[in-house]
Amino acid sequence: MLSPASKVKNKLGVPEFQIIASFNKPDQAQSEYKNRWQIESAFKALKFSGFNIEDTHLTDIDRLNKLFALVLVAFVWAYKAGIFLQSLIPVKIKKQGRKAQSIFKYGLNYIANILFSNDIDNFRMCGKFLSCT
Repeated sequence: MLSPASKVKNKLGVPEFQIIASFNKPDQAQSEYKNRWQIESAFKALKFSGFNIEDTHLTDIDRLNKLFALVLVAFVWAYKAGIFLQSLIPVKIKKQGRKAQSIFKYGLNYIANILFSNDIDNFRMCGKFLSCT
């Protein structure tokens, strides 16, 4: 059985059709697709939109593990910074209704600007995203 089509509202509140085909658990297809899309966005950030992890050409498994661990911490930091910034100053919406940049890229650009500005107070504030305190 295929999942039925549904109308969803885009970021501007305009109704659009959404069709997700699923042969397994069609009642859960939409939530599963949403989760998968988040994973695809994370891979895009790791491969192309910021970290370019494949450009390292590392082959040693220990070095790859260490690099990947550091990159994932940086990814989470940028993503959390983007979420926080989005709550203060939302990302601009383009004419077609999509965000001008992803939440990840918003946070990554913010962190990069702080690192290059040599403003230690802003850097400390931004570092609190990684702390539970």
